[in-house]
Amino acid sequence: MKKKVTIIIPAYNEADNINPVFDKLEEVFQTLNYDWDVIFVDDGSTDETLEVLIKLSQKSNLKYISLSRNFGKDEAIKAGIDHVNADLVITMDADLQHPPSLIPEMINKWEEGYKVIYAYRRGKNPHVSYFSKLFSSLFWILLSKLSGLKLEEGISDFRVIDKKVVMVLKSLDEYGLFLRGMVKWVGFKQLGIEYVPDERFSGETTYSKKALFKLAIYGITSFSTKPLYAAIYLGFIFSTLSLLYIPYIIISICYDLEVPGWSSTIMTIVFFGGLQLIMLGVIGVYIGKMFMQTKNRPNYIIQLNNIESE
Repeated sequence: MKKKVTIIIPAYNEADNINPVFDKLEEVFQTLNYDWDVIFVDDGSTDETLEVLIKLSQKSNLKYISLSRNFGKDEAIKAGIDHVNADLVITMDADLQHPPSLIPEMINKWEEGYKVIYAYRRGKNPHVSYFSKLFSSLFWILLSKLSGLKLEEGISDFRVIDKKVVMVLKSLDEYGLFLRGMVKWVGFKQLGIEYVPDERFSGETTYSKKALFKLAIYGITSFSTKPLYAAIYLGFIFSTLSLLYIPYIIISICYDLEVPGWSSTIMTIVFFGGLQLIMLGVIGVYIGKMFMQTKNRPNYIIQLNNIESE
């Protein structure tokens, strides 16, 4: 009996990319001896993505899930994972920057015993600006240092996951999903493969720098309390430094020196006021995540699909 492979593809305004990526997958799996199907997860698209999926779903190996609104890429992938029943799951983007031609090599590594095979970008992304490359490098360095996870720069959502890992991911139900970190966190035997991203087939990326910054916040606060300790250390350091004002004040009083200090006082108040707001913001993020988690709201809401929950 053939092993089954399911590919999960989140899609947000990817109407022009649905057919090309499905055709590429068909070409790849014609050379592989596996049963396979694809689950496209429409993440609240505002274009014709859902209509294209409904039309294409006449093919027996194409399934779709349509979310009631845009919940986010990780939430869309989780919706697919929660509805999959296969020996092997592959997650990838819909824009063909993740080359389907790499799938046979990744599956071969799975057959060798690896439970997770993930792709990470080799070098800088040649399809983005210098500023974006710099921002991306700083992002991954900061995320790896503070999250406590070893995340290669440019690690992607292009991965192969064994059904044992899928079962674990299904059981995880937390607010503010960060799947790249969660997949690393679960453990098992994992392998990273370098790849060079292809140019986006059609359209423009919807993943902004704001979304990347939000991803960093989710990643760091989901897997580490280091920012809280950093806030404590900063408070202690600056409180200690403030003691240096005491000798200055004593000397000024003893020698009746004029203390002009208006500018320095204002600057000090502004600086420490800003620092306190940053610390309160860090604490607030953790409290906010706990608040949202206690509400126990679902990570996504399905409005339409052509598969049954597994």
